[in-house]
Amino acid sequence: MNEYFINKASNIMAWNLTTDILSNSKAIDYHKTLSVYQPTPIVSLPNLALKYNVGNIYVKDESYRFGLNAFKGLGASYAVHKILEKQPDIETICTATDGNHGRAVAWASKLAGKKAVVFVPKDTVESRIKAIENEGALVINTGLNYDETCAVAKNTSIEKGWQLVQDTAWENYEEIPALIKAGYLTHFEELENDLHVLPKHKVDVVFLQAGVGSWAAAAIWYYVNRYGNNRPKIVVVEPYESDGILASFKAGKRVTPEGTFKTIMAGLNCGIPSLTSWDIIKNGTDVAIKIEDEFAEQAIRQLYYPEGNDKRIIAGESGVGGLAGFIALMCKESMQPLKTYLGITANTNLLFYSTEGATDLENFNKIVSLKP
Repeated sequence: MNEYFINKASNIMAWNLTTDILSNSKAIDYHKTLSVYQPTPIVSLPNLALKYNVGNIYVKDESYRFGLNAFKGLGASYAVHKILEKQPDIETICTATDGNHGRAVAWASKLAGKKAVVFVPKDTVESRIKAIENEGALVINTGLNYDETCAVAKNTSIEKGWQLVQDTAWENYEEIPALIKAGYLTHFEELENDLHVLPKHKVDVVFLQAGVGSWAAAAIWYYVNRYGNNRPKIVVVEPYESDGILASFKAGKRVTPEGTFKTIMAGLNCGIPSLTSWDIIKNGTDVAIKIEDEFAEQAIRQLYYPEGNDKRIIAGESGVGGLAGFIALMCKESMQPLKTYLGITANTNLLFYSTEGATDLENFNKIVSLKP
């Protein structure tokens, strides 16, 4: 029971600045104006579904997004676009990141002709730093953890008059994280609106990986807003040693988790959940779980060495979080009650989002060198 929490979701989304922005955004219209825009593919894995004795498994592969190898460009580009509509004279954009968000902000800033400064926490791998620098940003390693690095970015932006573009919300900093969430809505709309990527079967359960919770909250808001009480069941998955959402569910309020913050799932290695994301997550999540790194490694190998003639998907450690959670749920005896609670049977259709490709190539190659 320590590794999961069953939540009685109300499916009620409070009306506030965040949900107002989500309701009124037209991010997909903006993204379609970008020359690099293409809907990312959804892949059906029938042989993997047979292996786990479920109906269908679908994976939306975000490694193709904007040439950035991750989905984060959706949120960063839309937020920067909306900010500059109001304040076109901004010169420098700043953020804190553990990888993909920083690269996305750097890319969006370059797209808009602005400078970018990106603060990264200790233990950020060199390949992720280089990827951010290659988008033209100045990268500064704080030598601190993620939450502390966010504080440095915030304080430095105030001191130097830079524009902070952070996906974590706190009191009096809610509009920009909401714009980032709104940008993420594009790939949920792609999935169901574009006939070329529309699944042929109703999705029963969606697995969502989470760090601070911004992307997971955008997904949950989307499914609740579109389907209400008929939405798919939603499982939020976190690293075992960085489980801010699970810890918050157990505490009944937002808290910083007590883990070691050591995980290969770098993009999910965060502390206290985002303020406005937590409000959505707590009202629209059915199950929260935490998983060991070994399941992320297993998921990477499973996609890289697919079953039968299933298509190969190259996914990074954080990108496979949802699938890793499903594998843990299906394999661990301690999680079997969740399989029953979620109603996972031979007819269940499951959806996963591979939110990044191999962003840490050295570690990725190490993982796939151990063929299953």
